[in-house]
Amino acid sequence: MSTITTEELSATTLLRFATAGSVDDGKSTLVGRLLHDSKSVLADQLEAVERASASRGQDAPDLALLTDGLRAEREQGITIDVAYRYFATPRRRFILADTPGHVQYTRNMVTGASTAELTVILVDARNGVVEQTRRHAAIAALLRVPHVVLAVNKMDLAGYQEPVFAAIAEEFTAYATELGVPEVTAIPISALVGDNVVDPSAHMDWYGGPTVLEHLETVPVSHDLTRCHARLPVQYVIRPQSTEHPDYRGYAGQIAAGTFRVGDEITVLPSGRSTTITGIDLLGKPVDVAWTPQSVTLLLADDIDISRGDLIVPAKDAPATTQDLEATVCHVADEPLRVGHRVLLKHGTRTVKAIVKDIPSRLTLDDLSLHPHPGRLTANDIGRVTLRTAEPLPADTYADSRRTGSFILIDPNDGTTLTAGMVGESFASPDPVVDEADDDGWDF
Repeated sequence: MSTITTEELSATTLLRFATAGSVDDGKSTLVGRLLHDSKSVLADQLEAVERASASRGQDAPDLALLTDGLRAEREQGITIDVAYRYFATPRRRFILADTPGHVQYTRNMVTGASTAELTVILVDARNGVVEQTRRHAAIAALLRVPHVVLAVNKMDLAGYQEPVFAAIAEEFTAYATELGVPEVTAIPISALVGDNVVDPSAHMDWYGGPTVLEHLETVPVSHDLTRCHARLPVQYVIRPQSTEHPDYRGYAGQIAAGTFRVGDEITVLPSGRSTTITGIDLLGKPVDVAWTPQSVTLLLADDIDISRGDLIVPAKDAPATTQDLEATVCHVADEPLRVGHRVLLKHGTRTVKAIVKDIPSRLTLDDLSLHPHPGRLTANDIGRVTLRTAEPLPADTYADSRRTGSFILIDPNDGTTLTAGMVGESFASPDPVVDEADDDGWDF
C-alpha cells in the first residue's frame, strides 16, 4: 500500500482567491489585467475582447470583458455573476472568483469567498472606504478568510499620492482588525494602467512592497491536514452484491477535512456507534491513508446502520450533536428570514427540518454595533440566529472547520436558498432569547 509523508500532505501549489469591492472600483479590470499581463489569456480571447471594445467605441481593449461574461454585464458595465477563472504561473496555480460589487449582489460574494484562502478587496483611491467596502470586509471575516489584500485602485486618478494610499490603508486596517481579520496587506495599484498588478509601478517609488501577483504567488497557504478534525460526510452506501463482491459494503464520500487511515477507530454520527476502518478504496485501488479533498470509500469492521447524511469521525475527536444551533448568517434571498420561519437546513450531505427560533441581533456595518432582536433579516443582512432542528446534527464550529461548521437554509416550498450560516460565534452578541410559542407541527 502507498505511504504519504507529512511534507506531501501539507504541500500546496494551489491558491483559491476572490475579488470584491464596490461598484466601479475596477475588480473586473484588475482581473483582466492580471490575466493579460501574466500571459494567461489566449489569443482568440484577447481578439474577442478587442472586437467587443471597438464596437463600444473604445480605443484600447477593455480588459474587464475578460471576466464580465454575461450579456447583461457587458451592456451595463457591471459584474452580476460570480466569474471563475483558472490560471497559472511557474510558481503557483490559481482559482479566482470575481464577485459582484453592486449592493444587491453582495450575497454572491458569500459563494465566491466561501472556499477562498485569500480575498482581494478593491477600493477606489478617490472614494476611500465606503459601506460596501466594510460589508465585504465583514463577510471575509465571517468566512474566516485567512488573508485579505486591500488593493487601493485608480491611484493614477489620485496623482499617485502616498498620503492618499496611507490614509485609506490605515482606516481599512483598523476596521478589519476590529472584525478579527488576521492579516491585511495593502497595495497601491492602477488596474487600468497596470501599476503594481503584475509589474512594479514606475510612478510610485515610495512603495516598496510586492505587486499583487507577487503577493499571490508567495503568500503562505497552509494545508497541514494532519492537524484538521477528520470528517467524512457519507454520500452513498455501496453494496454491489455481485458474484465478485458478494459481501462488499462501503461508505463513499468526499473527505471534508483531515486524514483517515486503515486501523483508525471511528464513530458514526448522529447514532454514536463505533467501529474500525479495515480498508480505504481510492479510485478503485486500496490505500492505507486518504485526506481531504479526496473522494473515497471506507470499509468498516462491523455492519452498522449507516446511510447518506451520516458523518464518520475519529472516535476520539467527535463533535457534539445538538438540535439547537446558534450561528452567524448572511441572508441571501429576496424574501426576509423571520422568527418562526420553517426551513430546511442542509449540513454536509444531511438535510433536516428546522425552525428559526430567534434572531438575537443584526450587524450594523458602519460601527459594528448590534441591533437587538430585529425580528427579521432582509437580503444581504448579516446577523445572529438560533435554530431548532428536527434531528440531532453533528456540527463543528465554523472557527474549527469551514466545511463542517457551515450550512445553508432552504425554503421547503420551492428549494430556494435562503441563508448561508456559520456555526458558533463570529461577532459578540447578546444571549439568544428562544421563542417557545407553538410552531404548528414543527415543534421539535
